[in-house]
Amino acid sequence: MLDDAGPFEDLAAFQAALDAWVAHYNTARPPHQSLDMAVPADRFAPVAEAEREVLPLRLPTILTAHPDPAPDAAEETATDVASPAWRGRRKDQKDSNEDTHPAKQPTEQPATPSAPVSWPGGPIEFDRVMPASGNLGVAGKQFWLGPARAGQVITFWADVNVIHLLVGGVRLKSLRSHLSTNDLARLFVGDGRPAGPSPLPQAENDAVVEVERTVNKYGMVSLAGRYLLAAEILGGRRVTIRIEENTLMFLDPDTRQLLRTRPNPLIWAKCLQLRGARPAGPPPVPERSPITVQRRANSFGVIMVTRQTVSLRRLYVGRVVTVHVSDSTLTIHLDEGPRTVRRTTDLPVRNVEVHRPRKVDHVS
Repeated sequence: MLDDAGPFEDLAAFQAALDAWVAHYNTARPPHQSLDMAVPADRFAPVAEAEREVLPLRLPTILTAHPDPAPDAAEETATDVASPAWRGRRKDQKDSNEDTHPAKQPTEQPATPSAPVSWPGGPIEFDRVMPASGNLGVAGKQFWLGPARAGQVITFWADVNVIHLLVGGVRLKSLRSHLSTNDLARLFVGDGRPAGPSPLPQAENDAVVEVERTVNKYGMVSLAGRYLLAAEILGGRRVTIRIEENTLMFLDPDTRQLLRTRPNPLIWAKCLQLRGARPAGPPPVPERSPITVQRRANSFGVIMVTRQTVSLRRLYVGRVVTVHVSDSTLTIHLDEGPRTVRRTTDLPVRNVEVHRPRKVDHVS
């Protein structure tokens, strides 16, 4: 061992001492029991040069071997460095060769890769393939569309306010955005592109918002921590809720058909903070076909439709009648036949089904 050796004069003296120690260790040291009383040199059998197996050079797929320079190019480089005068003669000779051989074209230089395009600002679009789980992750957030859409290409329209998910240009859902400007810039550099116009209709003003909710089996939706009645017939259906200061309108997300209208019991400040709230599009277009409703006549034989009262005979006190509401008329089905009256209001229909009568306690 060299642990006890003193400092060496130079590197050559150190190398000589190390070589002497290796030779002594392998050939002259006392035999060892682990080698059957032999020395390491007795166990070493050198392999002939011809028997050695040389492994081929393996390069990663991202690397390629650098081609050797052409002889003419190497010669020209060497002479250019050695003699400036020869550089001028070589240039003249090159020009004469080009005149002699006009068909010879210079080799094309490989194109220099362009720098990545930075995010110009504004909304972006990018595509993702839905996995088999139906749960797609983007920038730390999961987007659930269900296993039925596995393998489909989902287009994201995103900015710092809202994210829309589309398939083939058809909007599936809209959510409040969790993306920052740094997230948008990173997604754009990855595989993003400048976004087209928003898939939502343009808002008329800022005093109306919309959200999307799923109606539960009892016909209720959750808004601002409260369960509000939409309609029992809409149970299990996805609806767009247009929220005005005093009115809730339940719309079909695809056709924007008006399904139900309810009074808005929420404080307007809370409406602006609802999860997934976004600027609302134009109001729904009223249906041109008649809407069928039911009304119960009161104790005077009077019904009310769209804030318009129609007097029936006392024969219909407490009875339920069917009314077809069009843009200009009310058609009431009675025992003696239909009765049509002219509409005096243009208010939308708020209730379709008749209310149940209140129970009256009997006084003895």
